[in-house]
Amino acid sequence: MHVPELLRRATDLIPDDARSDAGLVAADVREYLVEDEWDLALGILEDFDGIEWQPVEYWDLLVEAARQLFLERRAAWCRWRGWETRNGVVKADLQLVAPEAGGRHLPIPGDGKLRPMWAIGRAAPGPHEDLHIARIWVEFAPELEPGGRGSVRLAPLTPLNWRHLAPGDPITMHERSPVAGMATITEIRM
Repeated sequence: MHVPELLRRATDLIPDDARSDAGLVAADVREYLVEDEWDLALGILEDFDGIEWQPVEYWDLLVEAARQLFLERRAAWCRWRGWETRNGVVKADLQLVAPEAGGRHLPIPGDGKLRPMWAIGRAAPGPHEDLHIARIWVEFAPELEPGGRGSVRLAPLTPLNWRHLAPGDPITMHERSPVAGMATITEIRM
């Protein structure tokens, strides 16, 4: 299937009352498709935040369209959103410890590759009873600088263990001793 058909099929999955973060609707996407503005159409489709209505198929279609357009970071983003559709959304405000205070010296890559451990206030079996692994996607930036602060999305390895969290709950990031960062949950839908 080629890009226009992939995007059309994804657009057909959007409910009539759904709006993107910018207030656009499926008809707006269709207009861009008629004009062969595939990149713009993909951008609008990525902007819909409908975990309640978006099937994994929606994100799979967008992954393939982005891949065919050679937009690898956007394909990775759509894969991430598909994961969230299956497992839930965890957003947090993360403050990294400064390098001079023992924090990391390299930026956190923004594309979900880093998988640190997190103390989330729930015990798990093993020697690190309170630590749980979750990948990090940095929102609104390609990376998070050492000692920096930013909005992140987390993809827990074991999502069920994170369901007790609520907005305002503190969690800590660990890569080694000491703590690498402190975060506050800003949104959780699981």
